[in-house]
Amino acid sequence: MRIGVYVDGFNLYYGARKHCGRGTHGWRWLDLRALVGPMAGWQGSRITRVIYCTARVEAADNASGRADQTAYLGALVEAGSVDVIAEGRYVSWAKEEPLVNEERGTYRPTAYRWSGEHWDARLPLRRLPDREDTDLHRVMATVQKREEKGSDVNVASHLLFDVLTGVVDAAIVITNDSDLELPLRMAREHVPVGTVNPSTNPTAGALKGRPDDGVGRHWWRRLTAAEYLGSQLPEVVGNHRKPDGW
Repeated sequence: MRIGVYVDGFNLYYGARKHCGRGTHGWRWLDLRALVGPMAGWQGSRITRVIYCTARVEAADNASGRADQTAYLGALVEAGSVDVIAEGRYVSWAKEEPLVNEERGTYRPTAYRWSGEHWDARLPLRRLPDREDTDLHRVMATVQKREEKGSDVNVASHLLFDVLTGVVDAAIVITNDSDLELPLRMAREHVPVGTVNPSTNPTAGALKGRPDDGVGRHWWRRLTAAEYLGSQLPEVVGNHRKPDGW
């Protein structure tokens, strides 16, 4: 049984960071083949394809991050840890958003209310005129929005192409993105599918199903910090060295 592995790199990175901690070492230099190898539990199965879907960090935004990522992608290829790297892209734009009282990461934040104070005119802040503001005294801030585009589409495209052309007999998909509900449901009609949640969050309800849906033999599981930490590439792979702090 030939298994294809389809990795949502954006989901995987942030899932690993939540499990292991942003400021900790030892989880970023991840060997994808080693990570998924123990999961290939169907009888007579072997991993024949690992598709890693990611996007390049913009050098203008983060030059060192771009260099670190380039080293990692090169090491993945050199080590034979992936067969295909499918690249999306990052896009950024300026957008006005309401200023809030809480720190970042807070759920259900409350709008900051203007109460007559003044701020430096160089700051991109604007109080909404009353005629525009049904919720009076809000302050708008111009912020940079940055979003990764393409990874979910690339996961879905590679998964369904490989399944429908008979390249694989089973699939393992690493994601917790509910946007992949339909591609996963379609794939389960044709091959057994293992869905791996890389995050500490509960598995998205849209990604769940029944083990006997379609052709059956499906499963769901969540990664652990120990699995991330125990599935690392050698510090040097060919000409690629693990970045400091990784």
